[in-house]
Amino acid sequence: MNAHDSERVAGLLEDAGYARAPEGDTPDLVVFNTCAVRENAADRLYGNLGHLLPAKKAHAGMQIAVGGCLAQMEREQITKRAPWVDVVYGTHNIGSLPKLLERARERREAQVEFEETLATFPSLLPARRESPYSAWVSISVGCNNTCTFCIVPSLRGTERDRRPGDILEEIGQLVDQGVIEVTLLGQNVNSYGSEFGDRLAFGKLLRACGQIDGLERVRFTSPHPRDFTDDVIAAMAETPNVMPSLHMPLQSGSDTILRAMRRAYRRDRYLSILDNVRARLPHAAITTDIIVGFPGETESDFADTLDVVRQARFASAFTFQYSIRAGTPAATMDGQVPRDVVQDRYERLVALIEQISTEENEKQDGAVVEVLVAEGEGRKDAVTRRMSGRARDNRLVHFVPSAPAADGSDASAAAPRPGDIVTTRVTHGAPHHLIADGAPLDVRRTRAGDAWESRRDATTAAVSATASAASPDSRTASAPAPVLLGMPARRG
Repeated sequence: MNAHDSERVAGLLEDAGYARAPEGDTPDLVVFNTCAVRENAADRLYGNLGHLLPAKKAHAGMQIAVGGCLAQMEREQITKRAPWVDVVYGTHNIGSLPKLLERARERREAQVEFEETLATFPSLLPARRESPYSAWVSISVGCNNTCTFCIVPSLRGTERDRRPGDILEEIGQLVDQGVIEVTLLGQNVNSYGSEFGDRLAFGKLLRACGQIDGLERVRFTSPHPRDFTDDVIAAMAETPNVMPSLHMPLQSGSDTILRAMRRAYRRDRYLSILDNVRARLPHAAITTDIIVGFPGETESDFADTLDVVRQARFASAFTFQYSIRAGTPAATMDGQVPRDVVQDRYERLVALIEQISTEENEKQDGAVVEVLVAEGEGRKDAVTRRMSGRARDNRLVHFVPSAPAADGSDASAAAPRPGDIVTTRVTHGAPHHLIADGAPLDVRRTRAGDAWESRRDATTAAVSATASAASPDSRTASAPAPVLLGMPARRG
């Protein structure tokens, strides 16, 4: 969700006339879009702001802006601790950024502005999409839950739902532009529709996505076990373009801890949901979130978590050591677990999850998978001469892009592009990915691949034009390079 907000910020800046700074140049503007979920977010922000201070002093007119959840939480503290910051804005007024930057330049003083409620639904703002073939689509913002460890509801506000027609219209426009995969975003997608009184709205939305011609893959994140109902499972199973993957946050396998977290479900309910999903979608890959060391967690509670992990057989998990977030009920609870105990439990949990994910991935050996080729998913692709992408169940697959040419010539010209679909056979399962080292069984060139190629060519031309315009003897007017904010890499 933060990455999608960054796309909106990039779109706003581009509409306001900003262009990406050339590689190696000092930019005129740096924007930090922050998260506040974990304790080290503030340390990282202020550390980065400190590193930028010399550049700002040396570069007249350079501006620095800070937005997102941490900005909403810290507010004026940011400019007190880092007075060289020019703009601070919150989660509810992203659209104000260009105006605030202009005002800071005119007044030559920091502008700090927040809204207490959502000013403009983010999806109404322009966006510079990071990917031309896969897109995020917000169906709601905010959250009505009261999990005792979570700061997000106080920073993002209560849930606001978009109307289904608006969502489907945005998806249709994305498909017209070449997108073939969308991920529906919400703090709790299963409660979608609560604002306009339809408890079955999310399942209906999934089915409606199945009617969009040209949309090949639909994903969503994140559901909440409390609101996950059988009609959603049925919609997943009966809608061909809804992918057989599910991210279902567990947080803890102990009923005692779940109660203290105010998670509104218990371990048996959680496991029954997974059983129901697998009954309708036997090959679904299920992932999760788990917190270790929540206040009051005993060794017995932790053992319950390990037990659920063994039963659930997760394909992978995002694991976190509990960290105090000021302003949450858990921050003042008794029984804060010593850090060395938390670290020990965390390492044991990660070891178990890696063992299970390895075993589950090894079961994929020999399986035929359909991979949506991605850009930037494989960190070692240049060395291994593989490409990477996601299978239908969202497992990361590193694959050989083409068979050797019969005449010994370079076959790379026929290699699939990001956005194309490759069908290949898995040759090895590793803890965090699958390997397919045989020749592809099929390569399908898609509209999404065409869109990626078109963007690549346009970006190359823009960069070339900018470089030419910078030359003293050039008379060519340059097109601005697109604004792109750096997106966080997600480990496979």
